[in-house]
Amino acid sequence: MANKERLRLLFCDHLSLARGKYLPASKIGDGASRFCQGTFAVTYDKELVPTPGGTMMEGLPDMEAVYRAADIRDGWEPGTKIVLADLHDTSGAPLGLCPRLALKRAIRGWEDLGYSPKVGLELEAYAFVHNAEGRIVPYETPGGYVYGTGPLVDPLRFVDAIWEKATETGFRIDCMTSEYDSPQFEFTLTYDDALKAVDDIFLFRLMAREVALDYGIILTFMPKPILHLGGNGLHVNFSFNDKAGKNAIGDTNDSARLSPLARGCIAGLMKHHRGMAALVAPTVNSYQRLRPASLSGYWCNWGVDHRGVTTRLTTETGAKARIEHRMGDASASPYTLVATVLQAARLGFVGKYDLPPAEGGDCFAEQDAKVGAPETLGEALEAVKADAELKAAVGPLLVDNLVGIKEVEIQKTAALEGDALRDYYIHYV
Repeated sequence: MANKERLRLLFCDHLSLARGKYLPASKIGDGASRFCQGTFAVTYDKELVPTPGGTMMEGLPDMEAVYRAADIRDGWEPGTKIVLADLHDTSGAPLGLCPRLALKRAIRGWEDLGYSPKVGLELEAYAFVHNAEGRIVPYETPGGYVYGTGPLVDPLRFVDAIWEKATETGFRIDCMTSEYDSPQFEFTLTYDDALKAVDDIFLFRLMAREVALDYGIILTFMPKPILHLGGNGLHVNFSFNDKAGKNAIGDTNDSARLSPLARGCIAGLMKHHRGMAALVAPTVNSYQRLRPASLSGYWCNWGVDHRGVTTRLTTETGAKARIEHRMGDASASPYTLVATVLQAARLGFVGKYDLPPAEGGDCFAEQDAKVGAPETLGEALEAVKADAELKAAVGPLLVDNLVGIKEVEIQKTAALEGDALRDYYIHYV
């Protein structure tokens, strides 16, 4: 691409895939490009299925990916700018299927209440390679350990390459480290305004996978790629600034460190715990991660500085006070995931839901919580269909479309186990 410039136009779909096109330099500015709306009727294995909004049976009309010059940024490929688009129908109306617009609605809902959402996201991933026989196997890190850095945990130094490329292209890194199991890694970007934080994590994940591929690494964020090891989550840390710019989550005058806002948010996450699952953990593999005693966000519970619970309030106060929601994983669109968390929290605050007592157990041998996450994706789909309030808040068409796609996915993966199920997802998640 020497001496050439182009624009990489991307949007996030229902499967959290970064779909798009390369456009010529003349398109760098405000613009739009058309795509087939039937994209939202496509499964991971590329079958077109009839599902709400997918338009398979309505002629597969166009939709428009609309982007702004102000959102164009440097890409990580030579001579390439990159931009994220919102989706509209051909009349110009916002498309109810668009995950990025669902997040914007969630943000506006909080802004109407006088609060600006702030978000930080923690990604976890496993590294795989192809062996001499062409099989996908875990990347060898014989000296790997939790909170590791350097060649003992990453002999090929592909994480260094991700760091360098991220820095070059303007991502604000909070940390990168090895995780509890090997070869597992954590990537965290800095706390930011909600939309920017999610835009950044969506692009960072794509960049990290593409850079890793140059080293022969398949970097997967799927929830449970190695069944006997820990899973990969996508934890959502969030707080709200009030109109004066002050963090409204923390309250040092409360013995439980809870402001009225924090109480309402946590209560909402508790009430909608089961309904949220299909939107924040939307694959069959997600429910191999969401198990008791796994630090994964299984139980409907909360606590202060307790990693065994799903909703964790940190002990930090003032500007650093935040709530962490631990159920989600990166098979979800990060836009849908964060929109779901923010909407459930808003429903709890506005509805003045009662907050149950904090978890008193260790969540390994015992817990107070009696309600857990759905046991399967099918059970999770039934739960979100039954949660009319949450479905309306996140977006009825988006939810119905996802349910339709995922019902087909359950059928497709019913006979797959172990590596076969892993390989159904690994190149896409």
